[in-house]
Amino acid sequence: MTDPAAEGLDAVSRRARTALVGCLAPRSALSLALVGREGVALRTHGRTAQAAGPPVTPETPFEVGSVSKVFTALLFADAVARGELAHRDPIDALLAPRHRPDLSHGGPITLLHLATHTSGLPRLPPGLLRSALPHWASNPYEAFSAEQLTAALGRTRVRGRPGGRLRYSNFGVGLLGRLLADAAGTDYPALLAERIAGPLRLTGTGCAAGPPSRAVGHAHGRDLPPWRIPGMPGAGAVRATGHDLAVLLRAHLTAGGDPSPDLSVLGAALRDVQRPRLTVPHGTDRLALVWNVRRCGEGDLLFHSGATRGFTAFLGFAPHAGVGLAALTNQPPALNGRFVQAAYEQLRALAG
Repeated sequence: MTDPAAEGLDAVSRRARTALVGCLAPRSALSLALVGREGVALRTHGRTAQAAGPPVTPETPFEVGSVSKVFTALLFADAVARGELAHRDPIDALLAPRHRPDLSHGGPITLLHLATHTSGLPRLPPGLLRSALPHWASNPYEAFSAEQLTAALGRTRVRGRPGGRLRYSNFGVGLLGRLLADAAGTDYPALLAERIAGPLRLTGTGCAAGPPSRAVGHAHGRDLPPWRIPGMPGAGAVRATGHDLAVLLRAHLTAGGDPSPDLSVLGAALRDVQRPRLTVPHGTDRLALVWNVRRCGEGDLLFHSGATRGFTAFLGFAPHAGVGLAALTNQPPALNGRFVQAAYEQLRALAG
């Protein structure tokens, strides 16, 4: 790709849109946001549903799947910045005795372990697969409640020392979102609205299914119902628009530089989530609070991807270059990860 500084963000965004549309199945939609020092470029493609619906706009909400986890990481860092919690607070202090996991190999599990996938908790809570099977092709998490999450935690035996092994865990980050909401005396959607969406004016971001103009996910030629994950919303329930993700990326890139009082704490949190916490075994990649960190030229790329049964999402930024990219589509993830890989390559090219 041509140097974006020379070519201009608008031209680069057109090229990125063409590359990503080339990864889509027929009748799939795209919402793309590029952020640079010169501004923001928003591009779209397709309609909200396979054969009908209005054209997608930058204000169309898409399911973002595990990109929800970066919102949970930011809520965690925000709670730390407020002095409500600390990185190394043990989760046992926030749980009733009957809901504490079995730590036969030592402990404790801390909130930081949950945010870095090093808690030792399995990828999914015990019992979830049983409730998921009747809805596996559409809404596997739909029948798994918040009460079942805490009950499952009490039945969980941690088979490794917390902090000793990196093991990606929806269970862990979902639990983190639940503990953050409980500590604040509210639920996860309300906490997200109060502490991130409200201050940053992310009017199209939340956990609700969204307006009729939302993008509709599809798989195998059929439309899918809205994704529901009531027991672990912090792991995958967020919906967002391309416009809102551009705002979120810019906030990370400026590290909350707005001096206004309502953003000062959030600014500290935006800086905190970017600090690498560990190196991934057998490689040079690192992990911040949820964010993957990879060296790129003179600086780092921070990125995360996500998917539901009918959507795929990518979000990433390069602080040293002052650029970021968000890409959303209403088609399911491919086995070869083509869409996510293409979005990552566009970000890397944008970073120079």
